[in-house]
Amino acid sequence: MAEALKVSTRSAKRLIYAIGDIHGRADLLHQLLWQIKADSPTDAPPVLVFLGDYIDRGLESRTVIDRLLALRSEPGVELRFLKGNHEAAMLDFMRRSSSGPAWLAFGGAETLYSYGVRAPPPGASPDELRRTSEALQAALPPEHLSFLKDLELFVRYGNYVFVHAGLRPGRALEAQVEGDLLTIREPFIRSLRKWPFIVVHGHTPEPNVHVDGRRIGVDTGAYATGRLSAVRLDGHSVQVLST
Repeated sequence: MAEALKVSTRSAKRLIYAIGDIHGRADLLHQLLWQIKADSPTDAPPVLVFLGDYIDRGLESRTVIDRLLALRSEPGVELRFLKGNHEAAMLDFMRRSSSGPAWLAFGGAETLYSYGVRAPPPGASPDELRRTSEALQAALPPEHLSFLKDLELFVRYGNYVFVHAGLRPGRALEAQVEGDLLTIREPFIRSLRKWPFIVVHGHTPEPNVHVDGRRIGVDTGAYATGRLSAVRLDGHSVQVLST
């Protein structure tokens, strides 16, 4: 039986920005953070919720994490960093090098490049994968490893639940499992089930930010489209920001 998840509920009275999947596009992250800074009131620092998948596909994963860590010096801003399936895959590769081919196939090679690690060739041997895993562990700054290990699975603020991929229909929030929170797509997207809250998520790219009465999808495929998006949540008001 899966271990019950701990639900952290915060007041929704503060202004919240939820940022979609960045995927190694530090240039777009820089633009979007400037938009958020210009948009948010100076007398009430907002909450920034990052929905995961900071790494892979784009070529600047290391720079993205450096920029996110630097946000901690912003006075008054509350930061919540969620775990995406790509961060989970990177951590798994460092623990278990045999998982490397799957991670490398969906963007891990670009992350290795950003840390100055040569990607193994297609069909790499177990020894080549192990050496690559060890090289990544040696190249990864300790603060980056701590960041990756400390990522949250989901957070709740008032009427909004923030998660990387979505929720398994028919399961209470406390009974959700990590695999679904990080990877679910069709069962969640196609479901007509309404939760007692609105689910704000990334993971499933859509041409535009999707907003309806049950979910807000914020992944606009930044690494391929050049459009990194965020939603501004102010009570019941939802506004979209995008590069």
